[in-house]
Amino acid sequence: MMKKNFYLFIIFCFTTSVTYAQNTPLRLWYTKPATLWEETLPLGNGHLGMMPDGGIKEEHIVLNDITLWSGAPQDANNYAAYKSLPEIRRLLAEGKNDEAQQLVDKNFICTGKGSGSEPFGKYQVLGDLKIKFNYTNDEEYSDYNRQLSLDNAIATCTFKLSNVTYKREYFTSFNNDVSIVKLSADKPGQLNFTIALSRPERSVTVQKDGEMQMYGQMISGTANGGMQYLAKVKTQLTGGTLTHDDNKLVVKNATEVVIYVSANTDFRGADYKRNVDAALNGALKTPYAQERASHITKYQKLFKRVTVDLGTGTAADEPTDQRLISFHKNPNADKLLPVLFYQYGRYLTISSTRVGLLPPNLQGLWANQVNTPWNSDYHLDVNVQMNHWPVEVSNLSELNLPLAQLVKGMIKPGERTAKAYYNADGWVAHVITNVWGFTEPGESASWGVTKSGSGWLCNNLWEHYAFSEDKAYLRDIYPILKGSAQFYSSMLIHDAKTGFLVTSPSSSPENSFYLPNGKTASICVAPTIDNQIIRELFNNVITASKLLGKDEALRKDLAAKLKQLPPAGQISKDGRIMEWLEDYKETEPQHRHISHLYGLYPASLITPDATPALAEASKKTLEVRGDDGPSWSIAYKLLFWARLHDGNRAYKLFTEIMKPTLKTDINYGAGGGIYPNLLSAGPPFQIDGNFGTTAGIAEMLIQSHAGFIELLPAIPDSWMATGEVKGVKARGNYMVDFSWKNGKVINCRIISSRPRKVKVKINGVIKTYHTVKA
Repeated sequence: MMKKNFYLFIIFCFTTSVTYAQNTPLRLWYTKPATLWEETLPLGNGHLGMMPDGGIKEEHIVLNDITLWSGAPQDANNYAAYKSLPEIRRLLAEGKNDEAQQLVDKNFICTGKGSGSEPFGKYQVLGDLKIKFNYTNDEEYSDYNRQLSLDNAIATCTFKLSNVTYKREYFTSFNNDVSIVKLSADKPGQLNFTIALSRPERSVTVQKDGEMQMYGQMISGTANGGMQYLAKVKTQLTGGTLTHDDNKLVVKNATEVVIYVSANTDFRGADYKRNVDAALNGALKTPYAQERASHITKYQKLFKRVTVDLGTGTAADEPTDQRLISFHKNPNADKLLPVLFYQYGRYLTISSTRVGLLPPNLQGLWANQVNTPWNSDYHLDVNVQMNHWPVEVSNLSELNLPLAQLVKGMIKPGERTAKAYYNADGWVAHVITNVWGFTEPGESASWGVTKSGSGWLCNNLWEHYAFSEDKAYLRDIYPILKGSAQFYSSMLIHDAKTGFLVTSPSSSPENSFYLPNGKTASICVAPTIDNQIIRELFNNVITASKLLGKDEALRKDLAAKLKQLPPAGQISKDGRIMEWLEDYKETEPQHRHISHLYGLYPASLITPDATPALAEASKKTLEVRGDDGPSWSIAYKLLFWARLHDGNRAYKLFTEIMKPTLKTDINYGAGGGIYPNLLSAGPPFQIDGNFGTTAGIAEMLIQSHAGFIELLPAIPDSWMATGEVKGVKARGNYMVDFSWKNGKVINCRIISSRPRKVKVKINGVIKTYHTVKA
């Protein structure tokens, strides 16, 4: 089909596995060693992670294992909590929210200390690999270069010292499951160093026959022992000798040394020690060049599915830390940085999760502490969901599956929680969870009783089906969706004031409001996010039950209750979306959470075309909330503006999040940004800001939530001149390639797995096209 030089090809074929090459190299690079952990380069293969600093006299590499957690399974339910439910609901119905909150704090939170200590647990650093070098003299180094290639998932460091060029190469192998560091010198016998392996606590390090072992057991907080772990380090030398000094390995007069690190825990089985040895021995038997090549090949099968070209820029040749500063001064001069940041988000996803293991936590898999911020757990009131928002559209669909596996582990505990607190059917999860399946309310009413977490997780699980149309997957997750819907259905009550079916008690995530008596509260009836999530979930379960041909009675019940729910959004007197069922005044107008716009994103309950009044009210809501905040909050606002088709405002939010920062203090307000290694700052480091921004860039280029595929729905002026995108995905299992000039799409190719019709909005016009066989 051709009109005015526009070409659209709609084809179907039996396979949609395609790889592309990015036009320009994708790399982070620096001219000096890292002095802070937030300057080090993240490497990971979905299981093991490491962050080298490229130091001259001492190389410090922080090691991680995605499965290393303290804590243990626990039952922190208050099984008498449901007895307080009638009184809490009575107080809320009478407008005595503050008194209801006091009762919630007394009788309706988890037992014990909740997330404040064990056995809830926390994700922790595995350890530190330190390499101390002994050079022949103390001359100044020169020609220093440290970089991370996103194309190959390999970091390097090179420099000159005393006319010797030293090189280090680092990668966490996607082939054999080991972390690898190769050190070399361009003159023989110039490598002299010691290797030490340690951990801040609960570890023993021993050396035996040229191999270092570090092992230990985490604290559990129960009568049973905690998680056990094992890490091993071995070397292969070209030239020189290997000895030991106590528990350190000593290398003298070598020309090339390859260091292998293998690690595992007993998180999912007692064979972890054998698995450590198997991975280590497999790597040792594989020639280094072959291991490296296999690593690149397996990584690129994921990474090279998508390319993005937004044009050229003036700052691409600057070191990344300086480039950030230049971009903040003149964001329109460097069109390659948004591409780099988008692909960096895809790189971080591939590096921090893999099928069969765990989803990325608050820090992905990269932590440098025992006491990680917010336990580096899974927050269910936006954060873990945001971690997965870019996965489907960015053609990494299978990396959504670890989240589904985590949620499966929450069902049985969630059923106990549903009975204990609400005497309800189905399952529920509140604000926080861990690898042990925690579903109880948190330890404070002000934030811990939000119950939208389980429903929000179901959105992520549903999106994998929406993009993949994998019916076997839908059958697999249907009990999860059904159980969540059954919980909300059975705990809804009639509100005498409005006649709606409502949740009670509940809260809008982490926010509070003023009561008419001047007091404040968080506990309420039917916050807007509950109404939106329940509406979306019921509709998805109805659709799934029809597709799978089951549960007709449930389907009819949910359909009937849908008609009695509060609307997806109510507009307040000042023109904003109401955050609560009543038009309360919020205590913090620029609060970091914007949960009442869930219907705008990630849901599709509010769109500019179908619900223009709610879309306008969403804009006013965002104007009052402001553009600053922790990085994840800025990223969420970027996504909202993209859904509202305001490309320039979305791009402004992108420039906002790209503020250079070195702050690491705990922050709940304004002041997010980006560290020199391009990881997002809350501060401190939280990876959701990276993933949310990655999703936001994709949403500016393609959307498919409103019943059709739309190209360039929110393109900013600075990207209009020319561009090309290949390999992104749309709902319905479509893969899309397109290019544009002067803000108009000039070429498009949509690949489908089967013949059918598809609606596409291109250059403002929606048309229905038929797929044809390639």
